[in-house]
Amino acid sequence: MTAFSVLDLSPVVEGGDVRRALLETTAFAQAADRLGFKRFWLAEHHNMPGIASAATAVVIGQVAGATERIRVGSGGVMLPNHAPLVIAEQFGTLEALYPGRIDLGLGRAPGTDGETARALRRYFEGADRFPQDVMELQAFLGDPVAGQRVTAWPGAGSKIPLWLLGSSLFSAELAAHLGLPFAFASHFAPELLMQALQTYRAGFRPSAVLETPYAMAVVNVFAAETDADALRLSTSMQQAFAAVVTGKPGRLKPPVDDITTVLDARQLAAVESRLTYAAIGGRETVRAKLAGFIGQTGVDEVMVTGMVFNLEDRIRSLEITAEAVADL
Repeated sequence: MTAFSVLDLSPVVEGGDVRRALLETTAFAQAADRLGFKRFWLAEHHNMPGIASAATAVVIGQVAGATERIRVGSGGVMLPNHAPLVIAEQFGTLEALYPGRIDLGLGRAPGTDGETARALRRYFEGADRFPQDVMELQAFLGDPVAGQRVTAWPGAGSKIPLWLLGSSLFSAELAAHLGLPFAFASHFAPELLMQALQTYRAGFRPSAVLETPYAMAVVNVFAAETDADALRLSTSMQQAFAAVVTGKPGRLKPPVDDITTVLDARQLAAVESRLTYAAIGGRETVRAKLAGFIGQTGVDEVMVTGMVFNLEDRIRSLEITAEAVADL
């Protein structure tokens, strides 16, 4: 049976603030925990006024402390922004506090623009060291060896599950080479999904942590009582996508009845390309869309996401999704 998980971008809504966003993320995670989803992941973004999870490890700690069963992790930490030792210590601390419930998903992109990367004191060239940084981090989280001069305390021996995340073929190849689970960001970069999955599976080498390939893909899901209601909910994310495309990201806008009244034809085309893999509709529509996606991709796990303006609608969307996929 396919597993289902949740990715939350901790949206800061128009008229709201960061505190509200983080409290709503916590409530949303509690709903995901109650509904039986496997994981709840948060993403690292910088210089984005509409996303509150920049300090990803801190938010993971808040969410893990407010939930009981669900695994909580990063989808992902952008490793070029950080020293591997620091990430090992942060996530080693989280694992010590919430044993057996922490995931560490790693991305190769900086998750921001060049000027912000410089403000982070990290540079785009850091992406070239991604394979070495992943292996260094893996070593810090493993058992210490004789003669090791630098050890992550906490972190050493925690063996926190590592995931490689990607929107291209690079991380698919690296995940296959290292024998790690792989997650593809098909919720915003769908073009290479099928090729990345094929690359990962074909090149997979068994490892101490994984004997066979394990692939996850992220899908935008907006569920409501009717298809029309769900389509209306999705207009908030459509506006957010358009804002990113035009280089003017902002806070999440409320839904509108007709998206063509706020986006022009060029923006709509860009948005539609990002929503290639999406399930937008009532219960039966969402079920059919997700069943088709699983049949097409053969993924082991589906991670659902969707930036819904109102918390009540966001939780209801998750409830309907859980009902729709109960026996998939």
